[in-house]
Amino acid sequence: MTVPEILPTRRAAIRSMVGGSLLFPGIVSQLLAAEERRAIDADPLAPKKPHFAPKAKRVIFLFSTGGVSQMDTFDPKPKLFAADGKTLGVGGGLSLEKRPLLKPRWAFKPGGTCGTQVSDLFPHIRERMDDVCLIRSMSTDNNEHFQATLAIHTGSFFAARPSIGSWVSYGLGTVNQNLPSFVVIAPQLPYAGTQVFANDFLPAYHQGTRVLPGKEPVPNVKRQPGTDALQELELGFADALNKSHLKTHGHDGDMAARIRSFETAFKMQFEAPEAFDLSKETDATLDLYGVKRADTESFGWQCLIARRLAERGVRFIELIDGSSAKNWDSHSDMGEHEPLAKKIDRPIAGLLTDLKRLGMLDDTLVVWTTEFGRTPGQDGTKGRGHHPACFSSWIAGGGIKPGIAYGATDDIAAAVAEKKVHVHDFHATLLHLLGLDHEKLTYRHAGRDFRLTDVHGNVVKDILK
Repeated sequence: MTVPEILPTRRAAIRSMVGGSLLFPGIVSQLLAAEERRAIDADPLAPKKPHFAPKAKRVIFLFSTGGVSQMDTFDPKPKLFAADGKTLGVGGGLSLEKRPLLKPRWAFKPGGTCGTQVSDLFPHIRERMDDVCLIRSMSTDNNEHFQATLAIHTGSFFAARPSIGSWVSYGLGTVNQNLPSFVVIAPQLPYAGTQVFANDFLPAYHQGTRVLPGKEPVPNVKRQPGTDALQELELGFADALNKSHLKTHGHDGDMAARIRSFETAFKMQFEAPEAFDLSKETDATLDLYGVKRADTESFGWQCLIARRLAERGVRFIELIDGSSAKNWDSHSDMGEHEPLAKKIDRPIAGLLTDLKRLGMLDDTLVVWTTEFGRTPGQDGTKGRGHHPACFSSWIAGGGIKPGIAYGATDDIAAAVAEKKVHVHDFHATLLHLLGLDHEKLTYRHAGRDFRLTDVHGNVVKDILK
């Protein structure tokens, strides 16, 4: 029998006190809490208890850059078809300039057994609407891409703040120490660049790890043959020097974060290559996502990798569809939406189907959103302008009421008519589903407590199971 099997852990010893005596339950609870804090200090990415029982354990966040048109995708407006070409004072962005209305280009049909209407742009997602809670009353506060993209990721429109993935990593830690807690698969950067997955004032190990689709999505992660022993020696020596430095100079948060980041990079050698290897996936699974055997770059590949990372304990995975150069920003011609939708429709539907088949959808949040919507009025001759007043997003999975459409816009999708869901409310609700109180998930910085929702946000309780 080995020594670890004989000697009890500190936690086990404390717990034994509970079995032997009920005289000091308060003291025992304090000791256990102290042990938990000590474990977190020793490993800041160790799993942490949420504020209350969660409905979901992880998030797959799908972001379509550029402003997807609500009335051409998830928000049917029959009266807008009839009003085509009429002028009702609805301009681009927040302007009051009069422009003729533009009818939607694609027909809407009911999806699933719930009958939620979705346009022909997303025929595959339409068939998965029984699993989806569609929010048609989203709203944001800025009609510029940079600011709106920053807000949907960080809750802040102008100043850099930690991203939602970083907040989730900070609040819950990770269950797999061999992979990052927050992974971003982004072939190209969206508006706001790396700020959409930055940690800002949170410790550096909560920053998103960016993955570039391709033959080597995580460069240099494989060990060179015959270097195992040497690498162990080098890392052991570096670890001793780092700890000596911290002991001599007191707590250095940046230094501790840097050390933890290198430790994660070292551990990734053991699990990352397998996580990104699709060779053992069946042909049927690849077909579900629309992925060919040699494919390493499509959005279907991204969605399948997201499922594999979620299976392996990664807490927050974001997939970014589009860049600041090529995206859903269809000012000149709404027809530009069609090839973009075709690229993501089947893979996203496949992801929902696969997660449900594996029993993972019950405790995984799948979120799809964009940064704002588009105007009912023309921008140019066949396009639409930026429109922050209303847009559509959806959530599927753990704790969400499936098969419903929440909120509504007016007859031409120009304004929210009922049950507005602001970006801050959206964030508060996602955190709630993960067992986190958005008002209690705070970090002390520059003399005040910051949070993802700043001083705003309400949980949208009507969409919760």
